[in-house]
Amino acid sequence: MFNKSSAASSALSRRGFLGLTAAAASVPLLAACGGGSASQGGGASGVIKLWDMPWATPAYNDAAKKIAEGYAPASGNLKASYQTIQWNNFYQTFSSAIASKTGPAVSTGGGFQAFQFEKQGQIAYADKVIDQLKSNGQFDDFLPGVLEPFKSDKGYVAVPWQLDMRVMWYRKSLFEQAGVEVPKDWASLLEAGKKLKTIGAFGFATGSGAGNNIGNHSMIMMMVNNGGGVFSKDGELDVMNDRNVEAIEFLLELVSNGIIDPASVSYTTENLNAMWKDKKAAFGPYVLGVPQRVGDTSGDIVVASPIAGPHGDKGGLVFPNNIMMYTNTPSQESSEAFLVHYMSQLKELWKQKLMNALPVFKSITELPEFSSDPNNVKIVKEWQPIAKTFASQGTVLNDNLAVLDGGQALNQFTQTVLTGKTDAKSALQAFESGLKSVIKK
Repeated sequence: MFNKSSAASSALSRRGFLGLTAAAASVPLLAACGGGSASQGGGASGVIKLWDMPWATPAYNDAAKKIAEGYAPASGNLKASYQTIQWNNFYQTFSSAIASKTGPAVSTGGGFQAFQFEKQGQIAYADKVIDQLKSNGQFDDFLPGVLEPFKSDKGYVAVPWQLDMRVMWYRKSLFEQAGVEVPKDWASLLEAGKKLKTIGAFGFATGSGAGNNIGNHSMIMMMVNNGGGVFSKDGELDVMNDRNVEAIEFLLELVSNGIIDPASVSYTTENLNAMWKDKKAAFGPYVLGVPQRVGDTSGDIVVASPIAGPHGDKGGLVFPNNIMMYTNTPSQESSEAFLVHYMSQLKELWKQKLMNALPVFKSITELPEFSSDPNNVKIVKEWQPIAKTFASQGTVLNDNLAVLDGGQALNQFTQTVLTGKTDAKSALQAFESGLKSVIKK
C-alpha cells in the first residue's frame, strides 16, 4: 500500500511494502520503491505476463514464480510468465513499459499504483474476477473490509492479496521493571511513558530518519486512533479537523515529556530495530514480525491490544497491497482466469512462511503455519477489523494517497512534530499547505 520505507524515496507510490519476511529484516522497510528492467509487454506475446516485486527474501519470488508458471489454463486461455521487478525506481519502470506497450498484463506493485494507472486509462477493472471469486467461494473468505478500498465508481481497480499492518507492540519486561500496566488508552500511555522514562526506556518508539516511514505512519495512525484522518469521508483534504489537532497535541506532549526519544527524528529502521533489540523501546507502532525482525523471539516483545483515544475511538493503520490487471493484455479473459488461479494459490506463500504480512483470506489465517504465532492471531482478531487506510476518514483509495505517502509534506510534518519545536495547529497548517500544492483536485 503506500509508502516506502526504503532509502529510495521516490515521491510516487510507496506504500505497501513492508511485506518483508523477518529474515529480510536487513532490507529497508519496503514500501513502494522499485525498479527493474522491462521486458516484452503484456500484449506483446501470447502469454499473460506477471510482474511481481521482491516482497521478501528471494525464496518468496521463487515460490511465486512456481505458482505463476505452474498454471495450467483451461482450453482457450493463455499460460503465464513471471518476472521480478525491483523496488528501486519501480514506478518509472512500470510507467515506461506501459507507455511503450511492453508492460505486464498483471502485476503487484506499490499500494496506490493501480489508482495512478487507472487515471491514465491503463487499468482493467477486476469486476469479473470478483464475480468468479464469488462463484468459487473465495469472496466469502475475505477478511472484513479488505475489498471496499478498491471499489471505485467504475469498478474494482485491483484485488487485495496481503495486508501491511501497523500495530502497537510492547516489551513485557520493561513494563514489569517500571511497575506499570500496559496502556489501554492515551492517558495511561502518557503515565506509563513517564514511569518507563525513569528506567531509561521510551514509551513511544518511532523514527523518521532516511528510509524510515514509521514516523510518518505514527502521525497518521494516531489521527486515525482519534477518529480523525487527513481526508474527509468524501475524499477532500481535512487536515485541520479537531481530532487531528488533538492527536498532534498528544504526540507533542509525548515529545515534551521525553517519552519519544529526542533522537527519533533521525532514526533509520536499523536504529529503530536496535531500540527494540536493546530494550530501549517499551511501546510503539511497528510492522508485523517485530520479534523476528529484531532478533528476540523470547516472547518478551508482543502485540498490544488497540488503545482507545480520548473519545473512545480505536484504530490501526493498514496498507492493502494488491494485484492489478492492465488493459494491454493479449487476452483480458486470460488475465482474469490467471488472477483467479493465482488468488487460489496464495496460501502456499504463507504455508512456506515466506510472508511477513497478513493474508486477505480467513482460511490462510487459520493455517497452523500462520496461527502458531500468537501475535499473528491477535493482529487478525483485534487489529485488522479496526484498521484504517491513508484514505481516512474515508474508505476508498485513490491516486492522491500516493502523493501523501510518498511526498515531502508528510516527511516534513513528521520531523517538525518529533522535534517538538512547534504547536499542533501550526504543524498541521504547514502540512495542509504542503499537501494542497501537490494534491490533485
